[in-house]
Amino acid sequence: MRLQKYMAKCGVASRRKSEEIIQANRVKVNGHIVNELGVKINPKEDTVMVNNQIITLEEEKVYIVLNKPEGYVTTVSDQFDRPTVLDIVKNVDERIYPVGRLDYDTSGLLLLTNDGDLTYRLTHPKHEVNKTYIAKVRGTPNSNELDQFRNGLNIGDYITSKANIKILKKFKDSSLVEIEIHEGRNRQIRRMCDVINHPVISLKRIAMGKIKLENLQKGSWRYLTDNEINYLKNS
Repeated sequence: MRLQKYMAKCGVASRRKSEEIIQANRVKVNGHIVNELGVKINPKEDTVMVNNQIITLEEEKVYIVLNKPEGYVTTVSDQFDRPTVLDIVKNVDERIYPVGRLDYDTSGLLLLTNDGDLTYRLTHPKHEVNKTYIAKVRGTPNSNELDQFRNGLNIGDYITSKANIKILKKFKDSSLVEIEIHEGRNRQIRRMCDVINHPVISLKRIAMGKIKLENLQKGSWRYLTDNEINYLKNS
């Protein structure tokens, strides 16, 4: 790779400005000043310094959506040697991290990225990114219980914000409900359902904002599209 291109990719300056920096004797390759244009370097083997500071390539940003199965922890590593979501996402060179978390026994949509700014935006409460879940619960909530859920519940150490809930299907001893919240407290939905006396049997996240699982199979992942990335960055 040409030296000025490498400098530009490292975020030093534009290629044209990088050429000026080279000609000003401000660049060293493997400890030696380089002031001629057209020099090629190997980013993996050569050490490049600008103003006596080593420069490195800016890591390419990666954005992934995973349909997390139950039985995986949403961490990079686990002290109990349980499988983690990173055991599923193979052949990704960049060091990625989960955005927020899903419980060990919860499945569904999980974002992974190496974009720290976006992770902060999506997990900070003030940004209020809506998260949609499908839960199978014991029994069927009545209208009073649904209203309690929608207006906020005391789950022990916290009073939840207003939430959306609707019944999708009723069974003999259980029901399927769709729940939408913008918070992400530990086991929040399970605790909310416990408060209204309809414990969760199974729980799956199907969307974060406009990012949806759709036909992504459990245990599979894909890269976000440019439109999805732009939506998240501007939401």
